[in-house]
Amino acid sequence: MYPTSLTQLARANPFSAPLFALQKVEEPHRSREGQTTRRLAAAAVADEDVSCEFGSSKYYALCGFGGILSCGLTHTAVVPLDLVKCRLQVNPDKYKSIGNGFAVTVREDGVRGLAKGWAPTFIGYSMQGLCKFGFYEVFKILYSDLLGEENTYLWRTSLYLAASASAEFFADIALAPMEAAKVRIQTQPGYANTLRECAPKMYAEEGLWAFYKGVAPLWMRQIPYTMMKFACFERTVEMLYKYVVPKPRSECSKPEQLVVTFVAGYIAGVFCAIVSHPADSVVSVLNKEKGSTAMQVLKRLGPKGVWKGLFARIIMIGTLTALQWFIYDSVKVYFRLPRPPPPEMPESLKKKLGLSE
Repeated sequence: MYPTSLTQLARANPFSAPLFALQKVEEPHRSREGQTTRRLAAAAVADEDVSCEFGSSKYYALCGFGGILSCGLTHTAVVPLDLVKCRLQVNPDKYKSIGNGFAVTVREDGVRGLAKGWAPTFIGYSMQGLCKFGFYEVFKILYSDLLGEENTYLWRTSLYLAASASAEFFADIALAPMEAAKVRIQTQPGYANTLRECAPKMYAEEGLWAFYKGVAPLWMRQIPYTMMKFACFERTVEMLYKYVVPKPRSECSKPEQLVVTFVAGYIAGVFCAIVSHPADSVVSVLNKEKGSTAMQVLKRLGPKGVWKGLFARIIMIGTLTALQWFIYDSVKVYFRLPRPPPPEMPESLKKKLGLSE
């Protein structure tokens, strides 16, 4: 029997994973074929009208498609705000606030100027969404299989963090070329107005490195952002159903479930914006300037400069993240993909913690 303090910890602190739990749980159960069963797909999913098996190739492909729609469409929709945010970061003397940034941009470039960079944004973030959401599902199931049922529950926050970080590593490699082009178009007046003008010019001036010199700062920005985005979302959904929604998820209609998804996504987005903003400032300045390094830009901006444009980013990322999760979950609903409910403590673990007979 475990001590009372451990029982209280398991009940009261859902964001922690007891370090000693790994020493107490049994080895994960194996199927007859000798492979670990997937622990994140609840038995209830099997009873739903689903179009494919949880963790199948079709499941991953449709999750990737959902990622393309959720990231590509939403980032393209907020290009005007993103453009002003980038200009606030790289030229704060000229663009003094969000309102002033919009006014100056419209005065100099017209209303069409607010759409600068939409093509690399759409292409880049579609590719990023494919890898981000598709690989997240892959790594989440893979790491769950490695941990086993009990450790998956105890370490679920760590699992979400590890799976999202692994997915974002590859997603940023896919995003980097288009992100570099987008920033050049948006922050260097007269450099290029379209992707067709920008990409050949960048390659002629700096070679292939021009498209990937910002990948390390992208990792600095996007990996913490994505870790927060997925882990905070997963745990917020879990707590909303536990403490806020007056009925179990299984009794909620699909529209009601999507409302919970949107709310949890917005909460996660606010935290994402704060965590990733300093690195976002570095990326914006780095892609504007030739020959600079991330550390040089960081030192020049200083502790105050890296937070320029934070309010605009909170509005943008909060809305983006909420819409992304809403679109992604809607794709799952439309294609009838398995959608396991929030995880529950396994009966075997309840017995070990003294929570059941």
